[in-house]
Amino acid sequence: MNSCYLKNLLRLCDFCKEDILFLIKYAKKLKFKKKINKEKKLLKNKNIVLLFEKESTRTRCSFEIAAFNQGAKTTYLGPGNTHLGYKESIEDTAITLGKIYDGIIYRGHQHTNIEKLAQYAKIPVWNGLTESFHPTQILSDLLTIQEIFINTPLKKIKIAYIGDARNNIANSLVEASQILNFNLTLVSPKKYFQKEEFFKRYNVNNSYPKNILYTEDIEKGVKKVDLIYTDVWISMGEKIELQEKKIELLKNYQVNQKVLQLTENPLIKVFHCLPALHDQKTKFGKKIIKKFNLKNGIEISHDVFESNKKIIFQQSENRIHIAKALLINCLINNFNKKIK
Repeated sequence: MNSCYLKNLLRLCDFCKEDILFLIKYAKKLKFKKKINKEKKLLKNKNIVLLFEKESTRTRCSFEIAAFNQGAKTTYLGPGNTHLGYKESIEDTAITLGKIYDGIIYRGHQHTNIEKLAQYAKIPVWNGLTESFHPTQILSDLLTIQEIFINTPLKKIKIAYIGDARNNIANSLVEASQILNFNLTLVSPKKYFQKEEFFKRYNVNNSYPKNILYTEDIEKGVKKVDLIYTDVWISMGEKIELQEKKIELLKNYQVNQKVLQLTENPLIKVFHCLPALHDQKTKFGKKIIKKFNLKNGIEISHDVFESNKKIIFQQSENRIHIAKALLINCLINNFNKKIK
């Protein structure tokens, strides 16, 4: 029996440790099969809808390519393409889609929306990002970690996340560290520490887990870590007043050469889930860098991004293979799960 069959993935804690480790291993196998042109299409006659209230590049592309490579058909419903929450309730939309499709990939705002969607759709629903969690991103990151640290078990990896420690990436990293028991330090201004009420609400040990540390001290937070992870500080939709307050607090938390030196690890690796504001080649990045007189990037310096971009784009590519592993495991009950 496939333990992931017909399951939702709203957050990482929806899957057990064994399921997560299997998904990563299976994604590795699928990646190899694709490379040698021996991929088998297991999702023929499956129909999947991408319900996106927020626009996307990597999430949309990875799921569409994953479905196409596996023989499934997809429908993309982007912002403004549905009556969701405006002329039609989430409940009614979910019931309708549940009768037409085999699975739903949702990307949106409040996490309560995807919970309602899963409750009423009665088909698997996968989280492509909400304001609270981003599980598919972290699954692809775990795959990338295993590829980079080949001889080191996940539980032995030490990770420091730097930036807004309450965002969806940080929250999903917390869940991953709880499930897989690796050491995680979240380095952030105290204002952006996750509140204990969050852990109680989502049943994450009901308090700060023992293998997780929150600290404002960058030197303490990054010392002897194997990997630094960062993410954009601000979103395009945020009000300028919020942007100003946030950057004022976070401006000393840029991942740059000084931070890398503080790790005392000459082999330190850096992750970024993209998009990254590391230069002035985007209108948004140029505007923010100029307005706040930032140097050499925003959340990550340009030189650090450039020296780690092979790994960062490896993270991005791996989202395709994780998406395939997830779709197959959730939509096919009986398939060859043997991994050589």
